[in-house]
Order: sequence, then structure tokens, then C-alpha cells
Amino acid sequence: MALISRARFFRFALNIWPCIYFTGGRIIYIAPDFRILRVKLPLSWRTLNRVGTIFGGSMYASTDPMYMLMLMEILGHDYVVWDKGCTIRFRKPATETLFIQFEVTDEMLNDVKKQVTTNGEYTFTWSVAYKDKKGVVHVEFDKVLYVATKAFYKEKLAKRKESKNESK
Repeated sequence: MALISRARFFRFALNIWPCIYFTGGRIIYIAPDFRILRVKLPLSWRTLNRVGTIFGGSMYASTDPMYMLMLMEILGHDYVVWDKGCTIRFRKPATETLFIQFEVTDEMLNDVKKQVTTNGEYTFTWSVAYKDKKGVVHVEFDKVLYVATKAFYKEKLAKRKESKNESK
């Protein structure tokens, strides 16, 4: 009997995790190397808003941690990864199932690693969009992420704590 792959288990676990499950979205694919992740968000009683379209909160919540979680898996335990913010642009009301694909390309990953190696930390923005089956964009997200080496981050927190204690 074959063991379940890490990515497949991760998809299962995320789909039953309450903060993902209750968005109405469902992760339908995670690549074995965690470089691609796809979410499906249907128009249903769980995602329906007062005017008969997909609730904007469901759209955002179903995308919120994805890049962060992907980077945590890709980069490993020597890094700290945080979501820092997001700008949302609603383009068209959604009256049908939407799909979104998160992708971490070699170029994106190399840029993050280079900046973190050089500076110890890096804050950057990656964009992604929910589209319908025809490819029409309904909402765009500019996700602001932060990555640092664990050593740099621990030192930063220690300096912050020390500074806070000195000001008391």
C-alpha cells in the first residue's frame, strides 16, 4: 500500500482546517514540490452574499494564507514567513465558480532567496487573481509577504524587546 504524499496530505489537512473550510473554498491541487496550489470557490449557500454573488470575504479568506504556507514548505525551517497585507480589487461580481492558481516560479523563489541572503529579510508583493472558467478576472489580490532567516528574525525580535524594556 502506497503512502499518501506530503502535498496530498497537506491538501487534505488544509481543506478540513476550519479557517479554510468555512471560507467555502476548496484546495483542489497542490504540486508535490508545493510550487503550485489551486483553489476552487463555488457560488453556494456558504459563499452567497445578499445580492446573489460570491461574498468578497469568502474570496479573500480562501486565498489568505496560501502563498505563506507554500513558502513555508518550500523554504523549510530555517526561514520565517509571514503574510503582511493584501490589496484587493473587485473587478466583476461572481455568479459562478471561481478558480485561482498560486504559483512560485524559479524566478520568484530565486529573488526571495537572493534578497534574504543579502539583507536577512525581504518584504515583497505577489499578485494573483480569481477567474471564472472562461478566464475572466473577478478579483485581484496583491499579497504582501515577509521572509527572513530565523537567525535574523530572532535577533530583530531581541532588539525590539530590548528597546521596549529600555523605554520603560
